[in-house]
Amino acid sequence: MKTLVVGGGIAGLTAALRADALGHEVELIVKGALGDGCTPLAQGGIAGVYGHGDSPELHALDTMHAGGGHSDPAAVGALVDGADAALAALIAAGVAFDRTHDGEIALGLEAAHRLPRIAHAGGDATGAAISSALVARVRASGIDVREGVFAADVLLDGGRVTGIRSLDGTAHSADAVVLATGGAGRLFAHTTNPAEVTGDGIAMALRAGAAVADLEFVQFHPTVLTDGDAFLISEAVRGAGAALVDADGRRFMADEHPRAELAPRDVVARAVARVADAQGVPVRLDATALGSSALAQRFPTIDAELRRRGLDWSREPVPVTPAAHYLMGGIATDLDGRTSLPGLWAVGETARTGVHGANRLASNSLLEGAVFGARVAESLDSGVPSGLRSQSMPLCSADSGSFCDLGERSTVTRAELQRLMWEKVGLLRSHDGLSDAVAQLHRWHLPTGSTVADHEDANLLTVARAVASAALARTESLGSHHLSPAPHPAPALIGVP
Repeated sequence: MKTLVVGGGIAGLTAALRADALGHEVELIVKGALGDGCTPLAQGGIAGVYGHGDSPELHALDTMHAGGGHSDPAAVGALVDGADAALAALIAAGVAFDRTHDGEIALGLEAAHRLPRIAHAGGDATGAAISSALVARVRASGIDVREGVFAADVLLDGGRVTGIRSLDGTAHSADAVVLATGGAGRLFAHTTNPAEVTGDGIAMALRAGAAVADLEFVQFHPTVLTDGDAFLISEAVRGAGAALVDADGRRFMADEHPRAELAPRDVVARAVARVADAQGVPVRLDATALGSSALAQRFPTIDAELRRRGLDWSREPVPVTPAAHYLMGGIATDLDGRTSLPGLWAVGETARTGVHGANRLASNSLLEGAVFGARVAESLDSGVPSGLRSQSMPLCSADSGSFCDLGERSTVTRAELQRLMWEKVGLLRSHDGLSDAVAQLHRWHLPTGSTVADHEDANLLTVARAVASAALARTESLGSHHLSPAPHPAPALIGVP
């Protein structure tokens, strides 16, 4: 059986390796170089190591609570029940998780987890350690790796996906296609995601008529450095005891949520933006109580980057701001990654498994990629349909009126699109702002050029229309989808150049 995997993060690498082990002929396509993407940038760890008093059931409860009750209980159950096997597979692949003096995996605490259950590698370099180990395994396997190949569209024959067409026109045929292309962070003017994260897989699925879900739920990470290029400061720093303080040095999160700095991300991000707007200066992350040696040992990547930028966080709090981080929605799948189109699977941030609901629990994304990557590979031989219904492209209409017939259309730059999405479909939303965004997004032409940038821009606009339309359709606040009763200006991102 020929299996084609598109994407080289933890989800795609896991699916490819497991399919190879099961005897499939596997072709792995990546847009850039193998090892690019979000996985190697993940500072936080991977959830699912259960210590004294902890259990998969408690992890599931925390996941459901962080997700605003919108998570699919069956998907959450599959995630936590698969944690042991997923972590064992990563260890077998060569991932060296940090250990205590007695040899046990050291457990960290992150926001909205009631107990420490997060495994890290290299302190704050977990994603890099996982990516490096899995890439090495892929290189040593029989997997046919194609780097620098841009997947432009899926190939359809009688309603079944039979491969993908790359940008150069080459048809890559397969019995099963797995999309693991990541999220769409580059929809927004300010994001933690690298430049290549442009919603390619979701856009391909939309054009093919695959069902999508929960695209309105976009997570904004609350602690991204305001100085220079966006640089995320892991939630694990707050889990270790760092505090968020306002211009007067006062901790303010205790007024917002019983868990203060360890509240769910959507709560913390909105509070950070609100306090910064009210005071006209950035909120600061104060980790000085942890001490210089502890910061350097526990968070070596962050410590080195801050010092490279001339910041000594062991002596002074550092300015932070929210930025777009993770897409909870995506291509709708069943528990084995099957989509509404026969022959097409999706996994990782590209997919909407139902695990994350309206707001992702910290360190569940790497776990989801590992657990569901294996589940996808193990279901590829099955012809059982997903039970999901395919759909047409998102309608450019809503209760407030039609957006399809808007007269003369115009071209758009990526910067204009990102600015509109940040201002109207970002951290704080309103019905009027979302209506304006949907209308404007449909006034813009889809780019039709032949370069990678042209196709990325077309994918971004395609996904932006779907995200904004989904947000407009959800009329009540839930998790990361937060509606203000009146038009609300976007957070000023004070200090961001």
